Amino acid sequence: MRAKKFRPHQPDQIMLLPPSLNDWLPSDHEVYFVRDIVESMDLSAIYASYRDPRGQPPYEPLMMVQILIYGYMRGIRSSRKLERALYEDVGFRVLSGNQQPDHWTISEFRRRHHEPLGDLLAQTVQMAERMGLVDLQHASVDGTKVKANASRHSAMSYGRMKTEEERLRNEIQEYFEEMETSDREEDAKYGEDRRGDELPEHMNSRRKRLEAIQRAKEKLEQEAEERAEREAEQRKEKAESEGRTYRPRKEQRRTVPRDKDQRNFTDPESRIMLSSEGAFIQAYNAQSVVDSDSMIVLSSDLTNQAADSPHFIGLLQQSEETLQKRPEEVSADAAYYNDKHLMWLEELETEAFIPPDKVRHNEWRNMLYPRGRIPKDADRKYLMRRKLRTKRGRERYKKRQCSVEPVFGYIKEAMGFRQLLLRGEAKARSMWKFACAAYNLWKIFRAGKPLPGTAGT
Repeated sequence: MRAKKFRPHQPDQIMLLPPSLNDWLPSDHEVYFVRDIVESMDLSAIYASYRDPRGQPPYEPLMMVQILIYGYMRGIRSSRKLERALYEDVGFRVLSGNQQPDHWTISEFRRRHHEPLGDLLAQTVQMAERMGLVDLQHASVDGTKVKANASRHSAMSYGRMKTEEERLRNEIQEYFEEMETSDREEDAKYGEDRRGDELPEHMNSRRKRLEAIQRAKEKLEQEAEERAEREAEQRKEKAESEGRTYRPRKEQRRTVPRDKDQRNFTDPESRIMLSSEGAFIQAYNAQSVVDSDSMIVLSSDLTNQAADSPHFIGLLQQSEETLQKRPEEVSADAAYYNDKHLMWLEELETEAFIPPDKVRHNEWRNMLYPRGRIPKDADRKYLMRRKLRTKRGRERYKKRQCSVEPVFGYIKEAMGFRQLLLRGEAKARSMWKFACAAYNLWKIFRAGKPLPGTAGT
C-alpha cells in the first residue's frame, strides 16, 4: 500500500461539459497575439479570389493565415509538419478552432495566395511604426543567399547542353532509322492498332530530356541577348557621363551565351551563387532593410541577381513607400557602394555609411583616425573612407553589424528559413517577404506594447 497520495490520473474520463479552447493556454500566450493581430489585418486580396459559389465551403482564410504565421514564428513551414501540429500542438489547435486542414490544403493555400501573403510585410511595418517601434534614425541594408527548392546538380551549362543535345538527336535519329528498315517486322510484332514507330519508354524519356535542354538553351540565349543590351546601355550612360559621344558597334554580331552559363531544370529561375559559408549553392539573393534600433524589417526583396548593389535603391524606395518617410542615415557593406547611390542619398538628405572597400570585422579596431586637412580634389571614395575612420563613423557603421545581420541569423536559424519551399522567382520573393512579416510580428509581440486598432493599408 502506497503511503503517498497522488493526484488522480484518468485520461479516459469523459468530460461532462466540453472545455473552452481559450482555457488551454495562458492568457499572455503568443497564440492569442497572432489571432488578434491577424484579425486586424487587411486580407481583402485573399477573400476576393473566392468568387465561385459552387463546391464545398473552403477553410476560413483568416484561420489559414493565422496558422501559417504562427507556424513561421515557430519555425514550422512544411505543410505536412503543420498538418501534424494541428493535431498534436495545443497552440495550433486553439488557433484553428480545433480544425485540421490537410497538408495539400495548406500547401495549395500558400501557393495560390503567395502574393497577398508577401504583401502582409508592409502592414506589419506600418503596425510597428504606429506602436512607436520604428524611428528611422538609422536603417541598415544587407542581403543573404537563400537555397532554392532545387539542387545545383540538376543544372547544366550551355556548353554541356550543346553536346548533350547533339548526342540525344543522333540517338533518337538512329532509332527511327532502325524502325524504318524493320517496318514490316514491327507491324507483325505490335499489331495493326499501333503504327510501330512509337518511341519506347526509355527513348520517350530521352526525347523529353532533349526538349527540356532545347528550352533551356533558348532561355539562355534570350538572357544573353538581354545582357548584351544592358551592357550596351551601360556603355552609353558611361560615355554620356564622361562627355563622350556614344557610338554603337558597327557590326552587331549575334550574342550567344558563354559555355559556362548554367540553367537549372528544377527551378530554372534560380542561380548558382556563392553563400556566406564559401560554398556554391542553387539559390536566390534575399535582401532587406532593417531599422537599426528596433530591428524591424522595413522592406524586403528577392531576385536571382547575385550582386547586391542593384537592389539598393529599390529597397529604400519600397521602405519610403510603406512609411511615407525616409531614414536619416543608411549603412551597408562594400557590396552596395556606388557613387550613384551616394549622389541619390545626398539628394534625399540621407547620410550614408557605406565603405568603398571590403573590411573585415576585426580590422576596424586597427584603423587609424584621419589626420590633416581634406584635399580639395578629394573624391567620394576618399571622403567616405575618411568618415568611416572617425569615432562617429565607426559607431554609426557598427549599427549595421548589430542589426541586419542578427535579423538574418534569427530568420534562418530560429525560424528555420534556410531553404525555400516554392519554386520560381515570384513565389520565392513572396515567401521571403512573408517570413520577414512573421519575424516582424514576433518582434512586435516581444515588445509587449498594445496592438494598434486597425491595419494600415
